[in-house]
Amino acid sequence: MPLRRTPTSKPSPTPPARQPKAATAAGTASWRTVLRSRQQTHRLGRCLGLLLRGGEVVALFGELGTGKTSLVRGIADGLGAEPTAVSSPTFTLIHEYRGRLPLIHTDLYRLTAAQLDHTGLGDYLDDHTILAIEWAERWGAGLPADRLEIHLAHRLPSARQAVITARGPVASRLLLALRSRMSARRPTRVVRQTRVQ
Repeated sequence: MPLRRTPTSKPSPTPPARQPKAATAAGTASWRTVLRSRQQTHRLGRCLGLLLRGGEVVALFGELGTGKTSLVRGIADGLGAEPTAVSSPTFTLIHEYRGRLPLIHTDLYRLTAAQLDHTGLGDYLDDHTILAIEWAERWGAGLPADRLEIHLAHRLPSARQAVITARGPVASRLLLALRSRMSARRPTRVVRQTRVQ
């Protein structure tokens, strides 16, 4: 009896490797998340602070009251500095906090581009200092090419939307690590039950 031949099919082509959802053009990557409380904003900053190695620039954008300073408090906490000491540097242009790494916190809200040239802010761009800049859009072209941008916006009365964009290789590695840390499950409290006799 002759063998029945099954039609042979060509092996299906291997699909191209999928790019991560966050990947975009020009060496940038973005991640969008909702921060439902001040505690979640602090946690995002703290996770970021724990990951910083020195030399990173965190550029903060957003309207008044969107949580920029709360986020910097979290960064200070993650760096081992006292978070309650962090305040908005609106009048004192630059605040410095000492932790595992020095954290320079500045607010450019009241400055013009011409005034920025005389602040000496560029002197803090080194391999061991963290620079957190509120109202970073005021610095314009002076912002370092490799930076982590965090855009905060009001979403609900107590919630904020954060769009985090990495520009450059150092910031891209930082963003990937931050997403991973933020999505990790927080340890839950185990309640032990005892048998009652």
